Amino acid sequence: MRRLGVVLVLAAVAAVVAVTSRASSRPLPLKLVANVPLPGPSNRFDYTSLDPTTGRLYIAHMNAGQLLVFDVHTRKVLQTIPVPGVHGVIVVPQLHRVYASATDAREMFTIDSRTGRVLQQAPAGSYPDGLAYDPVERHVFVSDESGGVEAVFDATGRRIATVQLGGGAGNVQYDSVSGKVLADVQTRGQVAVIDPRSNRVVRRITVPGCNSPHGLLIDSPRRLVFVACDGNARLLTLDLKSMTFTGNFGVGDTPDVLAFDTGSKRLYVSAESGVVAVAVERGRKLVKLGQAFLASNAHTVAVDPSTHLVYFPLEGGHQLRIMKPTTGS
Repeated sequence: MRRLGVVLVLAAVAAVVAVTSRASSRPLPLKLVANVPLPGPSNRFDYTSLDPTTGRLYIAHMNAGQLLVFDVHTRKVLQTIPVPGVHGVIVVPQLHRVYASATDAREMFTIDSRTGRVLQQAPAGSYPDGLAYDPVERHVFVSDESGGVEAVFDATGRRIATVQLGGGAGNVQYDSVSGKVLADVQTRGQVAVIDPRSNRVVRRITVPGCNSPHGLLIDSPRRLVFVACDGNARLLTLDLKSMTFTGNFGVGDTPDVLAFDTGSKRLYVSAESGVVAVAVERGRKLVKLGQAFLASNAHTVAVDPSTHLVYFPLEGGHQLRIMKPTTGS
């Protein structure tokens, strides 16, 4: 049995090396800081959201039905909030609110960030996923992935409108410069531009060479949008000034969550395959710094712009992996 165990370990290491070599010729520009155990069963995590005013990182422990409140300063879990099938999460510090999509309950939960108490539950569609907050209209947008709509809520958590996307809804983001909301339309290969005052799609942008745009992130000050295509493992850059796509490179298979460090201008792209890609804005271009296999199901990521630390909730080992960028990249 001991010899068999050694053989199995060697095979596992070889498999990881093979995946890593296929993923990229450049290692990740990240260094391990800590692996912090997380409570609950070892199963799927999803989106995260950081409150920079309190240092609380909200982690959707999806298949456990728990929203974890993690203190990035003490590196301890402060609270566990029951949210059935919690998928997406976004914290709004100025309102002392956390909004979470409870996919199993098909609702959006409104939570008091000071107490963790659930204040409101409202229908959010057949498969509520990612969220965005519009601070001008004080509205929350929730992507109903299979329903093909954006469900719109007021700040209290009451549903007030529905925006028809005409296809499967991917992630959704608010653009602070234009005041518009952008949402991926996966089955149409588009990014829909929504006017939050009328709750109507006012423009559709075709994403060329992108099979199923799902991940989405906006660098509003620089007028850049990053779109991750989970069907063909590409990351595209859209220049909002010229409304043209200026970048296109490969990432890990089935890219999912994107995180952006506003200080270092680094973009992190995590994938269902466990491969993470790291890129940096240089001028108005995105340059890849590295790409490699990190861990099984390492498909979600968060970054703290004040410390530049990067957080990966990992199903395997049931832990929060904390890493810091290496210099000179």
